[in-house]
Amino acid sequence: MLRTGVILSLFTAIGVSLIAMTSLLTQEKIAANDQAMLQQQIESVLAPYSYNNSILEDKIQVFDPELLGSKQLVTVYRARQDNLPIAAVFTPIAPNGYNGAIRLLVGINHQGMITGVRVIDHHETPGLGDKIELEKSPWVLSFNNHSFSYPSPDRWAVKKDGGDFDQFTGATITPRAIVQAVYRCLEYFDLHQQDIFTTPLEE
Repeated sequence: MLRTGVILSLFTAIGVSLIAMTSLLTQEKIAANDQAMLQQQIESVLAPYSYNNSILEDKIQVFDPELLGSKQLVTVYRARQDNLPIAAVFTPIAPNGYNGAIRLLVGINHQGMITGVRVIDHHETPGLGDKIELEKSPWVLSFNNHSFSYPSPDRWAVKKDGGDFDQFTGATITPRAIVQAVYRCLEYFDLHQQDIFTTPLEE
């Protein structure tokens, strides 16, 4: 009985060690894949040749539920060329999508112009609201080269509301939510541009 107990304990210890090792190796691989995906997403809104710092490491977290759409901290990635500010990539939320919150990436250069907008997570209706995905429609490209002052504030809306941006047939709520979220992100950048690039690096 004692020998059997010892053998069972030994096998249990080996099994637990193998599981722990597998979990550790899997976590590292998942984390590496997540970082690679994030780098790819950032490069979709900001040309990689425009900066030479490690943008994934040069980040801060900011808090403004009204302008950035989240009651949690929002990450901002900072692009620099030879230590000079080039652009910031925000991760704001459009909280009022048709089927809930829509997570965005918004690139804004140092002059305050949008370098790109992408939707990175949403639950909008397939065939209607999912046209916010670049793979389904070029609609999201309509934000490129716009700024807080261009177009004028009253034109930062979908055409149904008197603005410059198209809506989708049968789906106005989704594009309206994104237009508002992008404009509020530009407003945050306009108010805090200096702080964004001078705040010390996050640990």
